Order: sequence, then structure tokens, then C-alpha cells
Amino acid sequence: MTQQPLLLLDVDGPLNPFAAPERRPEGYDTHRLSPAWWVAKQEHLAAARARQATRARHARPPAARVKPLRVLLNPSHGGELLALPYELVWATGWMGEANTHIGPHIGLPELPYIRWSDLFGEDPDGLHWKTRDVVAWAAGRPFVWVDDELGPQDEEWIAAHHPGPALTLHVNPRIGLLAGDFARLREWAEAA
Repeated sequence: MTQQPLLLLDVDGPLNPFAAPERRPEGYDTHRLSPAWWVAKQEHLAAARARQATRARHARPPAARVKPLRVLLNPSHGGELLALPYELVWATGWMGEANTHIGPHIGLPELPYIRWSDLFGEDPDGLHWKTRDVVAWAAGRPFVWVDDELGPQDEEWIAAHHPGPALTLHVNPRIGLLAGDFARLREWAEAA
């Protein structure tokens, strides 16, 4: 039996159109979420601000004081993704927290996820910080990587370093995944 291609999913941008011009795009629900990575990031920023203001003794507010992250999710996306002929994988900074904070709101089961070697790090060649890990994790399997931060240099590097078929699908973070994206994913899987 042939393995299905991988569909590597970013959260912020494709599933959460965080840059949407309207408060809540049609078809989306607003969720207030406090994943551990968000709380840690906000505490880090608060500590940096406190140090700058020379108030170091108030540098780390308790997690309860961190304002939750506003996340827009379309509940129909889960079913649409599950209907595609792919093995779904989280390829997001949310990592395993996508299973607790994102999947249940859109109807996805627990999915495997990529553990990043350098979360939000800078690549010496100007690649996206996920690119090398994505190729290593795919291990030659055909994949589509859906993300809002991909550029031509990532496509070129993947083509040169990944032995199997691969597609990078850039999604505008102002609008998220659209019907045309789902059609393109279906067509690519059939061709692969």
C-alpha cells in the first residue's frame, strides 16, 4: 500500500487569518487561547520591558495576568482537511499544543507534529526557520507545506534538498485557506 503524501499545516496564517482586516471574517469563530508558548513569550516581553524601565522586581507577571491570544478559526476547515487524501501533520510553532488548542475547535483528531530544532531561529542562508526541519522530517516522502511565511528561496532549497515531490503553498494571513487552496491541494495529491 502506498503512503499518502504529507500535508504539513501551519496554524497562524492558513488556519488563523490573524491579519484579517475585519474583526472576525465570515465563517470564523473567535477563540481566546493561552497556549504555554504564548504565555512564555508574553512573560518574556514583559520582563524585557520591565528591565528597560528598571523595574526588574516586576519582570515576570504570573501566567494568569497574560492576556489570551485572539485566534480566528473556521470550524469547517477540519472536515475539509480530513477529506483530502493526505496524512495531516502540524508544522507550526504551536507544535503539540495545536492538538489541544486548535484541533478540537475545527474537528481535527490529534495529529503528529514537527518538533523544531530552533524555534523562531534565524537561518544562516535566509531560509524560513522551519524549512530545514520540514525537509528532514518528511524524510523523502511527498509533501505539501501550507504556511504564510514561505518565499522563493524556501522553494528552491526544498527542490534542491528533498528527493521526493514537494509543494509549498503560501497562504495570505489576511484571508486564510480558501476553497481554491483546497482544490489545489486535492489536485496536487492526485498528481503526486
